Parts: sequence; C-alpha cells; structure tokens
Amino acid sequence: MLGAIARLFGTSNDRRVKTYRARVAEINALEPELRALSDEELRGRTGIFRQQLADGASLDDLLVPAFATVREAARRVLGQRHFDVQLMGGMVLYEGKIAEMKTGEGKTLVATLATYLNALPGRGVHVVTVNDYLASRDSGWMGRVYGALGMTTGVIVHGLDDEERRAAYQCDITYATNNELGFDYLRDNMKYDVAQMVQRGHAYAIVDEVDSILVDEARTPLIISGPLEDRSDLYKTLDAFIPSLLPEHYELDEKQRAVSLTEAGNEFIEGPLREAGLLRGESLYDLENVTIVHHMNQALRAYKLFQRDKDYIVRNDEVVIIDEFTGRMMPGRRYSEGLHQALEAKERVQIQPENQTLASITFQNYFRLYSKLAGMTGTALTEAEEFGDIYGLEVIEMPTNLPVSRVDEDDEVYRTNAEKNRAIAVLVRDCLERGQPILVGTTSIEKSETLSEELKTAGIPHQVLNARYHEQEAFIVAQAGVPRAVTIATNMAGRGTDIQLGGNLEMRIQQECGGIPEGPELDAKIAEIKADIAAKKQVALAAGGLCVVGTERHESRRIDNQLRGRSGRQGDPGRSKFFLSLQDDLMRIFGSDRMDGMLQKLGLQEGEAIIHPWINKAVERAQRKVEARNFDIRKNLLKYDDVLNDQRKVVFEQRRELLNEDDLSDTVADMRHGLIDDIVARHIPENAYAEQWDIDGLKSEMAEALALDLPVHDWAAEEGIADEEIRQRIKAASDEAMAAKASRFGTDVIRQIEKAVVLQTLDGLWREHISTLDHLRQVIGLRGYGQRDPLNEYKTEAFDIFQTMLGRLREVVTAQMSRVELMPPAQDGDDDGLPFMEAHHENPFSGEDEMALANAGVDPEDRSTWGEVSRNAPCPCGSGKKYKHCHGSFA
Repeated sequence: MLGAIARLFGTSNDRRVKTYRARVAEINALEPELRALSDEELRGRTGIFRQQLADGASLDDLLVPAFATVREAARRVLGQRHFDVQLMGGMVLYEGKIAEMKTGEGKTLVATLATYLNALPGRGVHVVTVNDYLASRDSGWMGRVYGALGMTTGVIVHGLDDEERRAAYQCDITYATNNELGFDYLRDNMKYDVAQMVQRGHAYAIVDEVDSILVDEARTPLIISGPLEDRSDLYKTLDAFIPSLLPEHYELDEKQRAVSLTEAGNEFIEGPLREAGLLRGESLYDLENVTIVHHMNQALRAYKLFQRDKDYIVRNDEVVIIDEFTGRMMPGRRYSEGLHQALEAKERVQIQPENQTLASITFQNYFRLYSKLAGMTGTALTEAEEFGDIYGLEVIEMPTNLPVSRVDEDDEVYRTNAEKNRAIAVLVRDCLERGQPILVGTTSIEKSETLSEELKTAGIPHQVLNARYHEQEAFIVAQAGVPRAVTIATNMAGRGTDIQLGGNLEMRIQQECGGIPEGPELDAKIAEIKADIAAKKQVALAAGGLCVVGTERHESRRIDNQLRGRSGRQGDPGRSKFFLSLQDDLMRIFGSDRMDGMLQKLGLQEGEAIIHPWINKAVERAQRKVEARNFDIRKNLLKYDDVLNDQRKVVFEQRRELLNEDDLSDTVADMRHGLIDDIVARHIPENAYAEQWDIDGLKSEMAEALALDLPVHDWAAEEGIADEEIRQRIKAASDEAMAAKASRFGTDVIRQIEKAVVLQTLDGLWREHISTLDHLRQVIGLRGYGQRDPLNEYKTEAFDIFQTMLGRLREVVTAQMSRVELMPPAQDGDDDGLPFMEAHHENPFSGEDEMALANAGVDPEDRSTWGEVSRNAPCPCGSGKKYKHCHGSFA
C-alpha cells in the first residue's frame, strides 16, 4: 500500500529533490553569458560577489550566479562541466545537509560549488577528507578551479609545522583530514600565546565520506597525550601468564567484545602473581591490586579479542592498528588504558610507555563546533537516524546522472569457508574467460591472503590490496577496471580513487608520461593512452562491466553498499554478488546456532549453496540489529562525553579570554581574596563565639596558602573584633605582600609570571580532571544495581568534581604566586628576556613539596627511609640506575 502511494505521489525525498530543479534551470540560463566572458572577467566576479555581500546581499541571493560561475571555471580549467544533478548536490551541501550520491557521480567536483559560495564571506571553509593523499590530491585538483576565480587554497597534512598550518588555515579554502583538524583544535587550546594558534574559527565544513568520518571514526575520541612512567616489565610479566590459562579460566563474549576471568581463573592466576611479587594482600581483588587486575584484563583482551592481521599488524617492530572500516593502517594511533602495551608484549616488540591524556575531544563534539556543516557520501541513508539525532543533519538521496544498470544478485550461502572460497574461484575464472574485470572485497588481511592462496592454487593471476600493500593503493584501484583484472581488496570504504572501466587515464599518464617534456611527443603519448583505454573499456562493457564479489557480509549494510557501489558508475553495466558461509563472523556470532544442523538435515551436500531472497532478508535483519545496537552504544557514550564537553567549552573559552588579557592581576587578586574568604569561614564560623574560633588552624592554613606569618592570635585577642575585620586584615596583608613583590620584580615581569602561573595551573588541573572523569565513567555503571540512573549520577558527580577543580585552581595559583621568587642573574651578565623563576611550592597534584622530598634524609641501606619513589627517579640505593630498573623492577 505504502509503495503504491509513494509511486503515485513520490517520496518526501523525491519532492525535496524536485524543489532544486527550478534553480538548476536558472543556472543553465546564465551559461551563454558566462561563456562570453574572458578569464579575467570571470575571475573578477568573485570581487563583485563579495561587494554584493558587503552591501547586504545574502549567500542565498548569490547561489545561482555563483554556481554558474564555478561551473564555467571548472569547464575551462578541468574540462569538466557540472551535470544538473551535481548542481543539485551542491545546493544540498550549501543548505548544510548530507548529499548521498552514488560512487562515480563526481562528489569531489560537486563540493566546489558549495565551497566557493560559502568561502565568499572570507571566514574560511574546511573540506574534510579521510586521508592525507585525498587532501593533497583534491586541494591540488580543485584548487585550480578556485585559483581561476581568485581564491586561495591550502592543505593540512601530517608533518607540517605551525607556520605552514597557520598559512593554510588563512586561505579561503582549506583541505584537511578530520584527524589533523581535531588535533589542531586541541593543540590550539594548549598554546600559551594567541599568536601561536593556527585555526581561525569554525564557520563551514564539507565532510567527504561523511559516514566514514562522522560514524565509523567517531567511535573513538581524539586524544593528545604525554608519556607516563615506563612499566614494560609489568606488561611482560603478565603477558607470560596468559598462554597458561585454560578455557574454564575465562569467559569470552564475542558479541559484546568482552572477556573476563572466571572465579577459577582468579584463583589460578593468584599463584603466579604471588610468586612474581606482584600480589599484595590475600586476594587479587584487594584494593591494593586494582592496577594489577586492570592490566591483567588488558593482557587477556589482547590475546582473546584482538587478532593479528585483522585488528592490527606488526610492522617495523611496532603494533599498528588497522581501521576495521577502511582496512587502512592507522600509524600514530594507539589503544589506551594499557591495551596497546599488552599487544606489544604479546607480539614481543618494543613496549612504548603508557600515556596520560592531556586533551581529548570526540569527532561528534568537534564537528558540532561548526556554524554550518554538510557532508557527502555514496552511502548515508542507512545511518540517517544517527546523523539526525547527533549532528542535526538531514540526508538527501540524489538521483544519478544516468540510470543504474548494475545487477545485484542474491547471496550464496555455504556451510564452510573452504567451500565458499572454491565457489568464488569458480566465478572469478568464469569472469576471466569473458574478459570481465573483477573486484573481490574481503573484511581482513588474513581473509584476503587466504583467498589469494586459493586463486594462486587455481592459477588465476591477481592483485592484493590491504594494509600490507597500501603504498600501491591508488594504482591498484585505478587499474581494477581493466579487462581480466582481478583485484582482492579489504574494505573499499573511502578509497577515493574511482574504478573506471578500461583504466584510469590520469593514473596512466602519471605513470607513463613522467619523463616526457611537453610537446608533440607528450601529446602523441597521451592520445595513444586514451585510445588504449577506450578500446579496453569496450571490451569490459561487452563482458558485462565490473563484477564485484563480496566474500562475507559486514556488520554494517553501508559497508556492503560501498563495495557494491564500485560497480555500475555513470550508467555502466555491472554485477555484484555476495558469498557467505556459516563460519563467517556475522553468521557465527549473530546467526542461529542451529542453522548448520538444520542444513545438514535438509540434505545440503558439500559444495552446494542456498540461494534465496529470504536469505538476503534474514541477513539484512541481522545487520539492522547490529547497526541499532552499535548506534545505541555510540549514543550512550556521547551522552557521557557531552558532560565533559560542556565543561571543556567553559575551560577553553575561559582560557582563551585569559590568553587575550595582558593584565591578570585583578583575576589573581580575586582568586586570592576568594580563598581567604573560604579559609576564614572554615575557622571562624558565622555567629560563633570567639572561644569557638580555630585560630591555630587559621594561622597554619594562612601560612600554607599565603606564605605569610600573620599575628592572627593578637588580632583575635582584641576586644570586640569580628570575623570580617580579621578577613580584611588578612586581605590587606596579602595585597601588601604582592605589591612589594611586584615592586621588586617590576610590573611587566609580575604580569607575565601571573599569566604563566594561571594558565599552567589551569592546564595541569584540567588534565587531572579529564583523568578523574575517565575513571568515574568506568565505574559509574555499577550505580545501576542500586536502582539509580548512572548517567544522572555521572552528571551530578562530574559537576561536583568540576567545582572542586575550580576551587583547587584558586588554592594552587595563590600558593604559587605567594612563593614565586626570581633567580639571581647569570654570572656572565647575559640577561636577555624574562628572568628565571624559582618556585618553591607544593606540587598542585600531590600536595607534597617536591624539593623537600628530594632532600629528605634517605639511608641508601634502609629501604624503609626511601618512601614513595618515582619509577623514573634515580634509585635511592646509589646504584646510578633508574628506580624501575633497580629496586623498583617488577621482574
């Protein structure tokens, strides 16, 4: 019934798309006028548009002439004229929505329309890509269009210094990866000078492969961290225990990706831990063993949940994470909480120190900073609910320029992987005999190489593209459309290089014409390549176009659709088919355990497959369930991160205000006075008799906070004195002491010191706050057992902890400013810049005087006098080694 209504009246998406057609007609009407303009006149239209904006016009008023201008520039510079559906896609992006456009529809070119229009106000536009290669390629490629219109283009890639980044962000249009943008934002909010910041705001962004960036990669936050003490001995020791565990010692839940020791496992592991000297108290779960339990669990996860060549690879003595959605390596990204170190111990590579989080943000909260956000991808409708709920983005499905003629065949289901791989080899050989190019998509390195062995055994030549061979990625993908080409690739999400039947012209020119100078010889070579590609394309078309083979279903339908979408671009014929087995992860974990027995009873013989539309629907239902579960997990995590994000906004905003201030003396004085008010209120309660005053405590705490020896006993003995009078005298004494210090140091110097102390203390306390909330989040779920909502409990406690942090900020800043002194000038009289400071103060995070600890009376022969020793400090025994390599060794 609903389908019949939709066919009669059209879907809501169809009606929305129809509204764009009127403006397309207006843009087309301007084409003859713009073709008559010279290049200089076309370039001058940018200045005209900007003047119209200054005179009060809106971007909406300029959409038609601006889009027409970009189309003409692209036609002249690139030889590519935007199709009508591409103009409509540009309108979707301009409105701050997601345009779902099939693979091969030219999304890169579509982005130029909305990018140019939104860059006219001069506030900067960010075009976000999934990797550095695409950022560099697209900025150079589309930058020619912007350059022809008088706009500047910059690119941010890994390895640039701050000056280069700042210059790129100052351009009208900046291409960058999501990681680089997020890290630059975090780094900017750790700078101590506004002039050192590189970004200039978040006005408008277009996210390419929006589903990959805003959904897949948004599962893990961006984290800037610094190293903690080295505990490599601990990881190696714990790693040695895991292989001895038996199946009854742990519970493994692959659905939830969880593993834990059973009661029998706890008892079994306590013996080896006790022998290694790691167990304190009677039981593994005594309070003193919390750290050991945590790292034991991480070692267990490393062995039982994480598989080499699927979740990570070992390369150059490093464990490198593999992105499960794109199949790419992620160098520089590390698992947190000691998991990465556990994997390094498992693989016997060098163990890097654990890191402390210095700053973090989720992609959800970073991209919500933009005033206007848009995105484009080939597959977004399956995640439309998530885009709407989290980002407020609507998904509009755009029609294709030419009808899709790809044939999507029903899945074939086999009992075992071996049977499935043999069936795939048969299909590949059949395609080869017809001259048809084949792309085979796999879900892991291991499975791509298993299938590669099957094809080698069958004598079928092929190329393999996975994280091990990613350097040849662009070339392998570009040539995957050549007749008889067989390409095995891990997930094709966000590859960014089109598979064109006959081969990719640009890649061939780049490969074969590199050493030929411009001239007739180069022109002849390019013409030869074009003719060869055209001939090969006809062969591929006659054979049925690109055949896409999926070796199993992914947990997300979207990833399957991305693989399918590689075939049938721009109206080309094509074919897609998925081969499944009951041993596939999705079927094994989420399918019915009884299915294998049922198929055997039905008489399914080895090598036979089930093929029926019902199977497709059953698998799709399983995928929907997994997608819904994963969305709920992401949404729940985001609710917790939103609490931290609200606090992050306050801290970063306050920090930026402090950076912009030249004089923080009033702020520091307010902190000092507020602290004095709190201390006096604690020791002289309101309406209390003089005999109830804690004058000894007041004197002691004032000495600690202000480094002043005040005659508070004498003041308290005065007849009729009140708490307000004592409070005012303490404030006056502290103000006088600070004024004397300012006079001694010089006004300019004391102002710089105040700014440095406030910012550094705020940063240190914020880092500690992030860590505290992270630990709170890990345990807050237990409140649910007491019939209390963990999220509400988390919000309440996080607020209290934040208030405590702000109170601690006053205490630490006041204590440091009270004790700060200048070092004497250097002996050689070289006195350039700010004088050195020597701060005799308490560690704001431990409450201990570090200098006193260092000079405390220690007997090298008596360990009882050593106290708590940092693992990176020299061993008190006098050996000259670090404590962790001497008496502090875990081994």
